[in-house]
Amino acid sequence: MSQRVKRVVFTKEMKKEYTILVPTMLPMHFEIICRILNKNGYKAEILKNSGDHIKKLGLQYVHNDTCYPALIVIGQFLDALNSGKYDLKKVALLITQTGGGCRASNYLSLLRKALAKAGYDYIPVISLNFVGMEDSPGFKLTLPLLQKMLYAVIFGDLLMLLLNQCRSYEKVAGESRKKADIWTERLAKMLSEGFVSYSEVKKTYVEILKDFESVERTKEEKIRVGIVGEIFVKFSPLGNNNLEDFLVSEDVEVVMPGLLDFLLYCVYNTIVDTKLYGLHKLKAVGASVLDKYIVGKQKDLIEIIKQNSSFRPMTAFDHTRTLTKGYIGLGAKMGEGWLLTAEMLELVEQGVNNIVCAQPFGCLPNHIMGKGMMKPIKERHEGVSIVAIDYDPGATRINQENRIKLMLANAKAAKSPANVGAV
Repeated sequence: MSQRVKRVVFTKEMKKEYTILVPTMLPMHFEIICRILNKNGYKAEILKNSGDHIKKLGLQYVHNDTCYPALIVIGQFLDALNSGKYDLKKVALLITQTGGGCRASNYLSLLRKALAKAGYDYIPVISLNFVGMEDSPGFKLTLPLLQKMLYAVIFGDLLMLLLNQCRSYEKVAGESRKKADIWTERLAKMLSEGFVSYSEVKKTYVEILKDFESVERTKEEKIRVGIVGEIFVKFSPLGNNNLEDFLVSEDVEVVMPGLLDFLLYCVYNTIVDTKLYGLHKLKAVGASVLDKYIVGKQKDLIEIIKQNSSFRPMTAFDHTRTLTKGYIGLGAKMGEGWLLTAEMLELVEQGVNNIVCAQPFGCLPNHIMGKGMMKPIKERHEGVSIVAIDYDPGATRINQENRIKLMLANAKAAKSPANVGAV
């Protein structure tokens, strides 16, 4: 019987000198957030180490039946600790938790067990959560700090949307990526230095849009491919074998719902709990106010995109959550839950008929809300193609890419002039 690993608490004293390592997921979003944290007394650093050795290292310390994202994140942490780059007596690890009913809720215990096995049991692990799972005295998020982090998520989603709508069409290779990197730096500086008014945020939206409008693009119509799935393998280049880059290399446009939708999904589930089960009545009042506040910010951005650019805006979340009616109930909220189904339907509504559902092998929520919903979606929407791609230590990149290539070959064949109008 395994011995329980003792928790090392991240204290107020540690905040002054400890470097907090943050795993890779959304590079632009996380870079801005880390810079905000650093201007608020922390020393946060987003990890950029990558390679197959991280997966192999994770396998040494995590059971291969455990959730693939946990294996990758733990492998990346251990690789960073083994690198010699950090003072191991003054380093801490940060990991997010939603507290939902899936294996992700066990990441902290899995990470601590792996650290103990590797001889790093003295390193504190910080849980970033909003459901009271764990508290770290040295890591406190104030309301002004949370507001700036929210702006970072919205700005990150905007940059991701513009980058995806530009880079498959740009006449000068790499121009849109360069602009995205420049804006990531500018936004990190803006949000980390003092008070930022909402009028300044909206003004910056317009500046970003105008800058990306200046990217010279071809007028050709390309196949659009949506990406949905488990949050880590959907967003993280490390977790999905650089899926976005692969799709761009296949001459298609990538379409991906943003991180803000997942945050709103978590907030809205508190409201749903009250409606379905009578739970969290007081919390639901606060969640309703927060939901209205964030959705309002999202709608402002959508309107600014429409008025100031030729780019297609994201879908407002209060519409996205209505799309599951007749498919799946809002009580199905393990992992990505009903949001996964809603995002597939959102993409179909936008005319994105080819979708990659990225999921860890054996991820029950994804197999139900993702893979399980593919048949009814395709039956009700003619011409829609959805391929489920499993990410797992035993899955090879070539097999993953070949399955996607088959979907793209069918999409290109259907688009060819010979097949247009064919019965």
